[in-house]
Amino acid sequence: MAITLTDAAAKHVVQFIENRGKGEALRLGVKTNGCSGMAYVLEFADKVEDEDVVFEDRGVKVIVDPKSLVYIDGTELDYGREGLNEGFKFNNPNVKDSCGCGESFNV
Repeated sequence: MAITLTDAAAKHVVQFIENRGKGEALRLGVKTNGCSGMAYVLEFADKVEDEDVVFEDRGVKVIVDPKSLVYIDGTELDYGREGLNEGFKFNNPNVKDSCGCGESFNV
């Protein structure tokens, strides 16, 4: 499987990296957190580490560490607005349950 991006997510990442003035890719991972167990971690990366798994979609590199990949493989990253809230959305086929606030999930 792979990590993919919608057009909206790819456009946002490209614009952010351009405005930032540097960056190699978007790093996506998970950490233990929240009431359901895991939370997504997003950051912009300036380099790829040897152990990283790299996906490329719509001209954007997405870096994932191997430990996180088992939880997020197959995820589609989207970007959108709902009311006053704007941000990334994770369409993860591995999620079995998520908390009411949407901040954490479990597989």
